[in-house]
Amino acid sequence: MKIYLLVIPAMLTLLSCNQPKENSGENEKLVKQYFEYFNKHDWHKMAAMYSDTAAFKDPSLGQGVVKQTKAQIIKKYGELSQLFPDVKDEVISVYPSGDKHVIVEFLSTGTAPDSSKFELPICTIFKIENGLISQDFTYFDNFEQ
Repeated sequence: MKIYLLVIPAMLTLLSCNQPKENSGENEKLVKQYFEYFNKHDWHKMAAMYSDTAAFKDPSLGQGVVKQTKAQIIKKYGELSQLFPDVKDEVISVYPSGDKHVIVEFLSTGTAPDSSKFELPICTIFKIENGLISQDFTYFDNFEQ
């Protein structure tokens, strides 16, 4: 009887380790596709990569976590491309982190209507669940120089 008390927890532990996890390689592909859509300014396809209501941390949206729908994402990036028609993100590095997160370091560039240019280093932590981005936590220096 005592042997069963040791074997059953051990078997349960082994079985729990074999549970399917989201593939970090698939998540990395999804994020690369995201930046392709961004650089083509295909806001509808990019927004379709998010869950119905995704959580954002983004200085441009205010303090703390802000929930955004796909329609709000399309509007936000549509307005961004109105201000900077040539806005583009150059991915520097992609860091898969576990089975649900991908961290991306990139350089955002663009030209304003007055011909002034910007270069902004950014880091975003994406959380991916069920093949969709559920969190987009973006960090950059938002203080004017």
